[in-house]
Amino acid sequence: MPARLQSTSHGQTLVLTIHHPEMRNALDPGIYAAGVEALNGAERNAEVRSVVITGAGEHFCAGGNLQRLQERRQDGAEAQAQGVEGLHQWIETIHTYPKPVIAAVEGAAAGAGFSLALACDLIVAARNAAFVMAYAGIGLSPDGGATWSLAHALPRQLAAELLLCGERIGAERLHALGLVNRLARAGEALDCALALAETLNARAPNALASTKELLLEAPQHTLTEQLAHERNQFVRNLQHPNAGEGIAAFLEKRTPRYK
Repeated sequence: MPARLQSTSHGQTLVLTIHHPEMRNALDPGIYAAGVEALNGAERNAEVRSVVITGAGEHFCAGGNLQRLQERRQDGAEAQAQGVEGLHQWIETIHTYPKPVIAAVEGAAAGAGFSLALACDLIVAARNAAFVMAYAGIGLSPDGGATWSLAHALPRQLAAELLLCGERIGAERLHALGLVNRLARAGEALDCALALAETLNARAPNALASTKELLLEAPQHTLTEQLAHERNQFVRNLQHPNAGEGIAAFLEKRTPRYK
């Protein structure tokens, strides 16, 4: 069966499941396009407050389909570049998506699968999950924003170790390095991710969107520039009805009801 991306709803959380378990959920261009389409649709849907990306069966995602990559070596460079661009469009859509995106990782997250997890805002991983930047071992360099994500998250030497050595790294080590947010028991990563999503769903959507935007912009800004952007976002959110509801709920010692 070809790979596909399944969409299901869990309350206010959209769950996107990469479904190709016989190939450890290896990716293909159809998955990339479906991922972009799903996120664009969810962005317009006020009922969706968060997104969880996971894999069917025992693994998160094995990255690119190596058989397909071998066949693509016969194509021209332009056709090969278009395939990579499909992945990169999905990665960029996740980065700029205004609602929280959580990766729920069981088993292996390899190559572009690891890159996909890193593109998400938060990562929940089973304690026995394994992550590997497998590119160097098969004569390739990374894609999917892996170099950007790791260079922003880790000291250079640690990022180089993950990318150049291509060794399997356990979820517990990545948790210690700050790349994994929550550890779950094997088989419970999705449940843990959904619980985390529920926590985020209770927050003001406009405030979360502003925070994501500020985090995305911060590395390119000077402190002065970032302070100006924080000021503008703060004032915009202070004027939003959700701020009135949030402050009132805090003062009245009740649960806020955000829109």
